[in-house]
Amino acid sequence: MQADLARIATADFAHVDVMDNHFVPNLTFGPQMVERIQATSPIPLDVHLMITDPERWAPEYAEIGAASVTFHLEAADDPVALARRLREIGSRAGVAVKPATPVESLYDVLDEFDQILVMTVEPGFGGQSFMPETMPKLRALAEEARRRGSQIWLQVDGGISDRTIEIAAAAGADTFVAGSAVYGADDVEAAVTRLRDLARAASLEA
Repeated sequence: MQADLARIATADFAHVDVMDNHFVPNLTFGPQMVERIQATSPIPLDVHLMITDPERWAPEYAEIGAASVTFHLEAADDPVALARRLREIGSRAGVAVKPATPVESLYDVLDEFDQILVMTVEPGFGGQSFMPETMPKLRALAEEARRRGSQIWLQVDGGISDRTIEIAAAAGADTFVAGSAVYGADDVEAAVTRLRDLARAASLEA
């Protein structure tokens, strides 16, 4: 684990997926393992909770010291209240949406969150193909954020590669989760740099 974290030390965050085998059909680890990762990571943790009952569990990840905690809109009873709780503890508050979930309900509460994660695959398993049909939703969010003068981060997760990162950046994403494209590369540091450069260039051209 420590060696894997060291390989991505030039990235901005280490994205940690927490899955409970209920909200998604996969199971990973919980707070104790994330606390161990937090203790050894050279970069801040961006924790993505793909779990039911985030009101109960999300604050614990913020208390561990995660820089950012993202829960799913589809799983939360009161997303705004939960985001406020995470911020009170000291974490950035993020809300994630599945590919088919509308985002219009978030427009009036953008300032309650630090980031919105637009899933570009169905959550639960790595290695899936990027879903370009999620880009109109991302563009709409980006346009609404600009209209409101919001500084919210727009994150994408799923199928991010040299090719798709340019598509997502042009649509308004500014934060990118890359798994296979980084860890599958011969030179991880070079892969991180290349993805960052491609995203920056596509954003400037958009």
